[in-house]
Amino acid sequence: MNPYRSFLSRVGTSPALLGLLGLGVFAVLLEILPRAGVLSSDYFPPTSRIIGALWRELGRPDEQFRPSLLTALSDTLVTWLYGLSIAVAAGIVLGLIIGSLPLLREFTASTIEFLRPIPSVALIPGLIVLLGVGREPTLVIVVYASFWQVLVQVLYGVADVDPVARDTARSYHLGPLRRVRYVIWPTALPYVMTGIRLATTVALIVTITGEMVIGTPGLGDNLYIAYSGGDVPVMYALILVTGLIGVVANTITRAGERIVLRWHPSVRGEVAA
Repeated sequence: MNPYRSFLSRVGTSPALLGLLGLGVFAVLLEILPRAGVLSSDYFPPTSRIIGALWRELGRPDEQFRPSLLTALSDTLVTWLYGLSIAVAAGIVLGLIIGSLPLLREFTASTIEFLRPIPSVALIPGLIVLLGVGREPTLVIVVYASFWQVLVQVLYGVADVDPVARDTARSYHLGPLRRVRYVIWPTALPYVMTGIRLATTVALIVTITGEMVIGTPGLGDNLYIAYSGGDVPVMYALILVTGLIGVVANTITRAGERIVLRWHPSVRGEVAA
C-alpha cells in the first residue's frame, strides 16, 4: 500500500491526530508568514519567537510586580477551580430543588431568565467597590457566570423525567430523596455533565478576563502586563498557555463524561463506533 495513502488513512480515522496536524500546519504558517512579510512581525511574531518567549518565562523568577509563569499559573488554577466547584455544587443542588417543585420553578422562572443574560463583567465595578481588587471579585464573577450553565442544564434534565416514572415513584410512596436518587438523577445526569463541560470553559474565560480587568494575580494579569509593556512574544506565549489549559480541561471533562455516562446509550454508541 502507498505509504502516503496509509498515513492519510490513519490520520483520517483519528480525530486527535487530525487535530494535532491542524495545529502543526497553523504553527508552520505562523512561522512563515511573518518572516515572508505577509504579516507584521511586530504584531504577529513567528512561532519560534513565541516558543522562545515561553521558554524564558518558564525560567523567570518572581518579580516585584510580575510573578513567574508557574506562580501565575497556580493562581489562575486556584481561582478557576475554586469558582467552578462552587458553581457546580450550587447549580446541581438548586437545580434539583427548583426543578422538582413545579410551583417553585414557575415562581423563579422569570427571575432566572432576568439574571442569566447579565454579563458577569458588568458586575466588576460594583464588586471592586465592595470587595477591593483581590481574588474575591474575580471569584464572584467566575461563580456567577458558570453557575447558570449548570443550573439551566439541570432544570432541563429534571423536566425531561418521564411522567410515568414520576407517577410510579409516587405510587410506591418513595420519599423525596429516593425519588431524586432513582428517578430524577439518572435522567438529569447527562444534562449535568453537559452543564459542567460548558461551565468549565466559561469559568476559565471569566477567570482570565477578571485577572486582566481587576488585576487579580494570575495569567490574565501577567498577560495584561506584557501587553502594556509592548512585549508581544510574551503576550502570545501566555495566550498559548491559556489555550493549552482550555484544551486539557475540555479533554478531561469529555473523558469524565464518558466514564460517568458509560451506561448511557449515546456514550455506548460512541465507544462502539
